[in-house]
Amino acid sequence: MAKPGFKKMGGASRSDPSPLRRWAISILMRRFANTELRDKRRARLERKRQRSGAPHQVEYFHQAEDPYSHLAAQVLPRFASAYDVQLVPHLVGMPPGNNLAQPELLLPYSQHDCELVAPHFGLEFPTGATPPDATKVAIANRILAQASPGTFTNGAVAVGRALWAEGESELSALADRVGLASEEVADRRLEAGNRRRTTLGHYSGATFYYGGEWYWGIDRLHHLEQRLMALGLRTDGEREVLVPRPPVENGPLQDDGSLTLEVYLSVRSPYSSIIFDKVVELAEDTGVELITRPVLPMVMRGVPVTFAKGKYIFFDTSREAESLGVQWGNVYDPIGKPVRMALALFPWADSQNKGVVLISNFLRMAWREGINTNTAKGLRKVVEASGLDWSEAHKRMHDTNWEALAEENRRTMYADGLWGVPSYRLLDSSGRCLLSTWGQDRLWLVSKTIQRHLQQRQAFV
Repeated sequence: MAKPGFKKMGGASRSDPSPLRRWAISILMRRFANTELRDKRRARLERKRQRSGAPHQVEYFHQAEDPYSHLAAQVLPRFASAYDVQLVPHLVGMPPGNNLAQPELLLPYSQHDCELVAPHFGLEFPTGATPPDATKVAIANRILAQASPGTFTNGAVAVGRALWAEGESELSALADRVGLASEEVADRRLEAGNRRRTTLGHYSGATFYYGGEWYWGIDRLHHLEQRLMALGLRTDGEREVLVPRPPVENGPLQDDGSLTLEVYLSVRSPYSSIIFDKVVELAEDTGVELITRPVLPMVMRGVPVTFAKGKYIFFDTSREAESLGVQWGNVYDPIGKPVRMALALFPWADSQNKGVVLISNFLRMAWREGINTNTAKGLRKVVEASGLDWSEAHKRMHDTNWEALAEENRRTMYADGLWGVPSYRLLDSSGRCLLSTWGQDRLWLVSKTIQRHLQQRQAFV
């Protein structure tokens, strides 16, 4: 059951919580983000495992029609052989209920995203494939339902390739070779996997669970690998993770202003708060023009966030921040009025070339320094740290002109199949979109696209 008042983690109907509620939400967020508590919990669970004599067990949750699961499946054989762990696979279905925001956009975006990133991880995903229909998904699940834990790792890769192939002949041929479980058995496997996923507190496919923590897909597998290596579980003596995240490339080539990078963000977004300064740094180092396009947070747009999803987001952000070298987690939730006031001040600040610094300071103070931006004292700190006049800001912070701008930004973002933040659009001098992508963990892809475009342009000079 969700904790009282957290069913939507500050949803649209509760955008302006009382001071007491705002404080309580902030305390809970800090607990989710506390790496010291995380490390103590890890040590406690490891002592418990040692006393029981249980093996190190990693549970993997595979959703057949999920593009990210197809990428994750491709690393399972290497992962299983490289670490002294017991890998337990589960079959799962779509994320349940309100855990799946914008479901009509998710599959097309996931497919496009996997096409873009797969080559950078040495993996494969077919370009322009037709999403599998329910009949093909059912066959895929029946094939996987009869696989043992030992054969699942290789079987999931073969099933994924056949599932995403054109037509049904490849999938039918695979079913003829390896066999099919009955529909009843497949349904029981799916129900058991869904139940286990819910019991452990998650909602998505392509996820790994180990020792009380979740790791989503190839984008978070390096966190799990680092944890396992710290426990001495790497069997081949290697010290590099199997699936490293590509680095952000802030050079060497520089643009002359022909490229524009639009960043869509929310000042109430944990992920935006840890990456925005890195986005600014990338633009400055490469000479790309940066345009900041703030939007309302999803929960203030009426998109609910469940307790399980909110908890995972805050925990995951703290882990991502740690890997970025960003101190993060001393949160004072800016939901509601602080968000609206920041958006009201942004056009005025931006007209003075201080919009970026205003956003940066707001994110830093609200998410890293525990400043209560719901008070005049707290907001004044943000304004004055940004080199802006407080008396003038005080007159403007209840303006509503920002609403049309934020809605325009949202519509532009949605038109490119994006709906979450931070999102990016890289445009050339003619306004053509070279890349649209979503997530603080896609800045490396933005940087590589910048460098590739500059190399191509250089070749024609």
